[in-house]
Amino acid sequence: MAEKLTFQPVKRFPLNSLNFVIVKTYPCFCSIIPPHLVDKLKEEGLDTTADTQKLNRSFRQRRSLKLQFLTPLALTAPGLANRLVYDSKTTQNQRLSLKRREGNDPTPDDSINRAFDYAGIVRAYYRTVLNWNSVDNSGSDLIMNVHFGKKYSNAFWDGDEMTFGDGDNEVFTDFTKSLDVTAHEMTHGVVQFTAGLVYRAQPGALNEHYADVFGSAIKQYYRQQTAATADWLIGDEIMAPALQGMAIRSMKAPGTAYNHALLGRDPQPAHMDNYYNGSRDNFGVHINSGIPNKVFYLVSIGIETEKAAVLWFETLKTLKPSTSFKGFKSAIKRTATKLIRTHILPAETKKTVEDAFAAVGL
Repeated sequence: MAEKLTFQPVKRFPLNSLNFVIVKTYPCFCSIIPPHLVDKLKEEGLDTTADTQKLNRSFRQRRSLKLQFLTPLALTAPGLANRLVYDSKTTQNQRLSLKRREGNDPTPDDSINRAFDYAGIVRAYYRTVLNWNSVDNSGSDLIMNVHFGKKYSNAFWDGDEMTFGDGDNEVFTDFTKSLDVTAHEMTHGVVQFTAGLVYRAQPGALNEHYADVFGSAIKQYYRQQTAATADWLIGDEIMAPALQGMAIRSMKAPGTAYNHALLGRDPQPAHMDNYYNGSRDNFGVHINSGIPNKVFYLVSIGIETEKAAVLWFETLKTLKPSTSFKGFKSAIKRTATKLIRTHILPAETKKTVEDAFAAVGL
């Protein structure tokens, strides 16, 4: 995947200075629904992709064009993390028609209002709990597109903005209905501007893992749930009526989110013994994320989700783009030691972390 180069002012100089540094980030076309699930639905006669080939080609062209105009953005002052929601009007065009922005009243369109409100909840969590401002910690605007494509059954972060389909109402409903989906996609942006985890193999699985972690953590925080009372499901609110009770993924029990004639059986492993070694899904980014997902669940049960989320986020800022599962384990342990010393985490965190990784074969 090509690198995206962004330019940020050097902190020791005024914002209007021409001094800047090059910062490497790794944008991904990160969707909530994994390719293996899309393929299974196609086999059953349900094409939920709304011409994905055209969409991917458009994405690459748009990315190439934007890379040509990054330098002027270096002189832009930090933003206010304003929310802007656009209506794609069932086309594959982003930023087609601006329908709601910061300070506007709600619209008659529930999808627009949900996207706006849920982005506000995620933004507030990152600000108040993690001291992080928008996806890049510089207050960049939060751009959302709803009603994308005709019966498009996915939501994605493309390196700049979030986009939500309406679903086909046979398998998936409106993707704005799930707070954890919005948090998941926005977190892909946060990962992009912190560790920049490459979207392939184990680094890519960690990228998906982090998106699930904060999808679940933010939902729990908003609902005032504990690790013990949360369901740990990702995307259960967007399942169509005939599939109620199922979800896209389960962090508590990877591999059990669904088992249905249309969907097949959830392939996520919960242990390294069942690690997926194939090439599909960018070498298993959605599939193998089940292993670290299980680790986060176990650590959350031990020290509570809010504390585990702080540990995970502080670790994220130390990771490299190519971090493996073993490297991730080492990084979590290092960060836990530091946070225990500063009394941010309880002393038992170290053993809880060790036991959780051991439980998944790491």
